[in-house]
Amino acid sequence: MTTDRRKVVLIGTGMVGMSFAYALVNQGGICNELVLIDINKVRANGEAMDLNHGLAFAKSNMKIYAGEYSDCKDADIVVIAAGVAQKEGETRLDLLQRNTEVFRSIITPVVKSGFDGIFLVATNPVDIMTRVTFELSRFGAAKVIGTGTSLDTARLRYLLGDYFTVDPKNIHGYVIGEHGDSEFVPLSQVMLATKSVAQLLDDKRNSYCREDMVKIEEQVRTSAYKIIEAKNATYYGIGMAITRIVKAILGDENSVLTVSAKLSGEYGGNDVFIGVPSIIGRNGVKEVLELSLTQEEMEKFNRSRSVLAESFNGLNL
Repeated sequence: MTTDRRKVVLIGTGMVGMSFAYALVNQGGICNELVLIDINKVRANGEAMDLNHGLAFAKSNMKIYAGEYSDCKDADIVVIAAGVAQKEGETRLDLLQRNTEVFRSIITPVVKSGFDGIFLVATNPVDIMTRVTFELSRFGAAKVIGTGTSLDTARLRYLLGDYFTVDPKNIHGYVIGEHGDSEFVPLSQVMLATKSVAQLLDDKRNSYCREDMVKIEEQVRTSAYKIIEAKNATYYGIGMAITRIVKAILGDENSVLTVSAKLSGEYGGNDVFIGVPSIIGRNGVKEVLELSLTQEEMEKFNRSRSVLAESFNGLNL
């Protein structure tokens, strides 16, 4: 990867991909070259034009254009936001299989271009598709990342900040596991600044209670369903989450983000890609942080891990 030029390639110019691109342009200074690739080349061109016309209002200059897979050769990051929607009556495994074929048609030419950067996957089900990317690309695990539970964690911090009436930035906690129905909040690890939230809940001098935490966790888990019910899709939040991960990589921040990363013995697991707090820097996943989970939390994590392993094992790669 080059260090003097920060080049990002986005594959898939749907609502998620373009929400990311829009956030990237507006935050400014994260990268200076953005390539848009889509099977619909006319759309990719139109999106590039639209973004370029707003550059005069942006914080920094950026080269934006519609490109080809050959443009991935010298890219630092390839973001994949492409995929197919679930058909009526189609099983989740059928959808996974179709998306696997879409990814095969993407990853093969990206790798053939000479790309040696980092894959960042946003396509759902993101944990499975990240593992598919790993298997198809044969890249090192550190260089294949999924958005994981990064957005779920942001939702959690927002809701807890509202509950405790503090800035969400002062809430330190994570949603881990599958980005889906088996994800959960390890409450034992949640902190308000340096104060354990579990201790706050057990303090009889205030009105906080564990039942409210259960409700908040359920809100986090079902937020996407409610948004989809209201507006058919979710894209702003995940677009900003992708931007945050890209910023951490290109800025070599060594920031802790809950991405979909490969377990290599952490939490007693191997092979599976799952949402866990990880240190993210210029070379991708620097380290998976292993939280000190309670026995009950570890059981939840293992159930989530099993869901992902079963889904992946049903695929025909």
